[in-house]
Amino acid sequence: MKPLLVEMTFDFICPWCLIGKRNLEKALGNLAATRPDVAVELRWKGVQLLPDLPAQGVPFMEFYLQRLGSEAMVRARQEQVREAAYHADVDVDLQRIVTMPNTANAHRLLALATEQGSARQVDALLERLFASYFQKGEDIGSSEVLLRLARQCGFDPRPLEEVLFDDGRPYVGREAVPANQAVPSFTIDERPSLAGAQPPWLMLAQLQRALELRPLAEARRA
Repeated sequence: MKPLLVEMTFDFICPWCLIGKRNLEKALGNLAATRPDVAVELRWKGVQLLPDLPAQGVPFMEFYLQRLGSEAMVRARQEQVREAAYHADVDVDLQRIVTMPNTANAHRLLALATEQGSARQVDALLERLFASYFQKGEDIGSSEVLLRLARQCGFDPRPLEEVLFDDGRPYVGREAVPANQAVPSFTIDERPSLAGAQPPWLMLAQLQRALELRPLAEARRA
């Protein structure tokens, strides 16, 4: 049986993407417990939600005040994120975030690292990027931060430096992803399946449904 292909579209600055990743991991763990015969191939498809941000980013609180209109609205949105993160066993510390970063370099770094490292290394780098931003409040638009995180995951930082630019040029992925793509979103066996940080039980149901549809798809190709 060929691996079940699961693709997640994300941006590093979206807390729902981190929550969605954690929910996906729980769903995959449940799938492995019931279908140990099914191998899964994960692919991470980055999309830059804010390609027009300056290279150095903008003040985090100022960005959300302009977007949401008031401190009360910002507090309400952040409380919504904290509540969802709590139920997903995700640590976030929004108070530590100073800068809303331009994520183009982070996406380029991860894309090149994907070509050079193992799946385990890539996942470790993705986790460190999320943790650097949402738990430590670091500026993941900084080349210095990005290369340090890559080094911690066993990557040689020298070739990765080639894809880091200081002019704010947008990220263009190797696979076409619409700029207005909802994140997180999930494609299973090349079928759009889920949008948003859905609960693990719903993700598991979609994974199982994809497996059920395989005989039908194979019959159509025959």
